[in-house]
Amino acid sequence: MTFDAILNNVRHSGEAVIPPDWGQGRATFGGLVAALVFEAMAAKVTEGRAMRALQVSFVGPVEPDVPVRVEAEILREGKAVSQVQGRIIQNGEPRLVCLGSFGGGRESAVRVAPTLAPEATPADQCQSLPHIPKVTPEFTRHIEMRWAFGHMPFSGKGGREMGGWMKFREAPERITDAHIVALVDAWPPALLPHLKGPAPASSLSWALEIVHPRPDIKPDDWLLYRATIDQADAGYGHTHAGIWTAEGELVALSRQTVTVFG
Repeated sequence: MTFDAILNNVRHSGEAVIPPDWGQGRATFGGLVAALVFEAMAAKVTEGRAMRALQVSFVGPVEPDVPVRVEAEILREGKAVSQVQGRIIQNGEPRLVCLGSFGGGRESAVRVAPTLAPEATPADQCQSLPHIPKVTPEFTRHIEMRWAFGHMPFSGKGGREMGGWMKFREAPERITDAHIVALVDAWPPALLPHLKGPAPASSLSWALEIVHPRPDIKPDDWLLYRATIDQADAGYGHTHAGIWTAEGELVALSRQTVTVFG
C-alpha cells in the first residue's frame, strides 16, 4: 500500500490499518505515523495557515496490521496562529502524540536569508541503501536513501554527521507537507555509525519545522538531508538536521532525542 493510499484512508475515515511493509523493526515507520497525525491536524486548521512547528512524542510502538484511530483537536485558534494537538490511538492506548503550531504569513521588516545547503555529491553518484528483506527496515522499499555524508549504520566508523539524498521510490501525485514529514524521519539515527553491530535504537522525541513559503518540490525530486550529533552519552543522543532541495533551498529543520541500546 502506498503512502498516499494510507493517507487517503485517514482523510476519509480517521482510521487506518498499516501493512507490515511499512514496518521499522517491531513497530511501524515513525515518519509515516507522524505524517498521518499531521494530516489530521492540518485538516482542523483555518485555510492559509501553514505548519510552522511540529513536536512529536513517540509514546509506544504502532503495531502493523492492527487498526489505529487518528485524532486531532484545536487547542487554541488565534488571529494568526492555531495550536493543535493530535494523537494515534491503538488498542485503546496513545501510541504517538503531537503538538503543532500553524500560522499564516504576514508583512514583516525581519528578513534573514536561510542557511545554505552543504556541498554534496550528486545523488546519482552516491551509494544507495537498498531494501534487503530482514536486514533493512521494511519501509525502505517505499523510500530511497543515498549516502552523501558520514558512514553507514553499524559500521563502527563513528563521526558526527550522517545523511544524503531521499525521495519516494514511487513518486506521489504531489509533495505536501505530510510527505516531507515522512521523508525527514526516514533516515536512521546519526548515532548508529558508532556501533559495530546491530542494536536497537529509536526516536524518543522529534521537533520538526517546515520553512514557508516552501520551495517548489516536484514529486520525483531528491531532497538533501544532513544530521549532526550535538552530544551522546548514557544511552541517549541529541541531533539536529537540515533538509534542502537539490537547488540548495532550505525546506525544513529537524531535531531529535534518540535512545540507543548498544
